[in-house]
Amino acid sequence: MTVKIDLDGPVAVLTLRNPPHNHLGVGTISALADAFEAVDADPAVRSILLRSEGRVFCAGADLVNANPVAEPLPPGVRSPFYMAAARLFGVQTPVVAAVQGAAVGAGLGLALVADFRIATPEARFVANFVTLGLHPGFGISAVLERVIGRQRAALMLLTGRRIRGEEAERWGLVDQLVSADALKATALALAHEIAAGAPLAVASTRRTLRGDLRALVEAATDHELAEQAKLMQTEDFAEGVRAVTERRPGRFVGR
Repeated sequence: MTVKIDLDGPVAVLTLRNPPHNHLGVGTISALADAFEAVDADPAVRSILLRSEGRVFCAGADLVNANPVAEPLPPGVRSPFYMAAARLFGVQTPVVAAVQGAAVGAGLGLALVADFRIATPEARFVANFVTLGLHPGFGISAVLERVIGRQRAALMLLTGRRIRGEEAERWGLVDQLVSADALKATALALAHEIAAGAPLAVASTRRTLRGDLRALVEAATDHELAEQAKLMQTEDFAEGVRAVTERRPGRFVGR
């Protein structure tokens, strides 16, 4: 079972279980989207806690072994991977994410699905696309700046810099920093605090705050995928994948 669903009163706890790195592929993210939509449709569920098992929140897509956006698509056909990502952003129920370890690439995108992020000091948030020779994906190019502002988003996207827990909290990327032992309980407590509000008022307020985030992500991922398709044909992308496999900096040539 890739995604486990548990109910804690009015809170649905969704746990990603794809060890050891919780990588996202088409099957995994589709299972997540199915789980999100299932609990979103349950009137007894008033908030969602998103978490994952193990030491890593989500290391993103496995671009080395199973790149989920590598297959060319006919004109006008959306990527199944990014369609599932947009479904995550489209749920009406508030989401709290509990983030431990790395949230890298698409894993950062998954963390950004949530309204709030509770994290450990060991957490690190990385938009590592340019270090792979690739354009950002998962709607990150549109959503990240809504959370931390345009300049800080540009810094993350143009450098691939790792943002650790303390800095992420200062930037507003993380709402609360707690020890690993307290992570799940603290995130669950916030989810219950949200669930205690009048559900119609919470839903109405959230719609005002988020707007049509799903449509924004759909438009962003259409553009992102087109840019990624071009860059995946370059020498730099091949070098970026090799560099990740060999655990070394990329030696890019601009071709």
